[in-house]
Amino acid sequence: MEKKDLRIVYMGTPEFAVESLRVLVEGGYNIVAVVTMPDKPAGRGHKLQSSPVKQYAEEQGLRLLQPERLKDETFLSELKALHADLQIVVAFRMLPEVVWAMPRYGTFNLHGSLLPQYRGAAPINWAIINGETETGVTTFFLQHEIDTGNIIFQERTPIAPEDDLGTIYDRLMKMGAGLVLKTVEAIRSGEVKETPQRETGTLRLAPKIYKTTSRLDFNRNAEDLHNLVRGLSPYPAAWAELETSNGQRVVMKVYRTSAEKAEPTEPVGTLVSDGKKMLKVACRDGYLHLEEVQMAGKKRMSVRDLLCGFHPEGVRIVTEKVIE
Repeated sequence: MEKKDLRIVYMGTPEFAVESLRVLVEGGYNIVAVVTMPDKPAGRGHKLQSSPVKQYAEEQGLRLLQPERLKDETFLSELKALHADLQIVVAFRMLPEVVWAMPRYGTFNLHGSLLPQYRGAAPINWAIINGETETGVTTFFLQHEIDTGNIIFQERTPIAPEDDLGTIYDRLMKMGAGLVLKTVEAIRSGEVKETPQRETGTLRLAPKIYKTTSRLDFNRNAEDLHNLVRGLSPYPAAWAELETSNGQRVVMKVYRTSAEKAEPTEPVGTLVSDGKKMLKVACRDGYLHLEEVQMAGKKRMSVRDLLCGFHPEGVRIVTEKVIE
């Protein structure tokens, strides 16, 4: 089959999905429509903002569909009228069967983990948070249960100690685009092979990240806290709430840390500093060294710069309440 004869509908929303779409467009594939989320208000002015996928699709002159509901009859009629041979999903949302079963070659998804591990909404975050030393990307055909379909291809990459969400996200975005192209080529040539997912051992899941997930609980081990910071940096960022000696509370986001395993001599949650370049927090089995942070209303900065105007004496970590 020629590339132009394979009619593809592409579904995605964030930046992560743009790279795969770009590779397909530049590869000469026939993208008959792009489905993305409706525009949403953002910023102080609450102006409607288009998704990164929509912005790219408009630049390329591709047809756009932005349904509020995926079971809406008008949307389903538009989708059916496209006569797509294949649908590709990258960082979109869960599809109803009436959508994913529509094309003759089915619908495949790109997932940012080595399935069956880390099924769910935040696979890249959780692999780092759990201290994994390897991750990857998987393409698989959709079926009823989320992230459980037959695997088409997988590609692996190490997670280095210095990696965080930002570096792994960028790497998997590029790897994933290559895997999407490889998958489409296999489907177009009729050489695609499917492998059922093997659920052996303990399966780790990747649920959505919430504000409570991101809070630093210093009753945990220093290495666990360090991995939490890595898995949430640069966004949404791990955080702690501080209270000054006069009772003022402020949220501090934490972007870069290191772990020190030692017997802490201070109570858990105590800030320890030399007043010049070192700021650390006592935790269960040592200290979490803070290296790059952002105080509420301030810019992201190194701890060395922070300590030029921030005095940790009398400041404590708040543990009893989460700010909503």
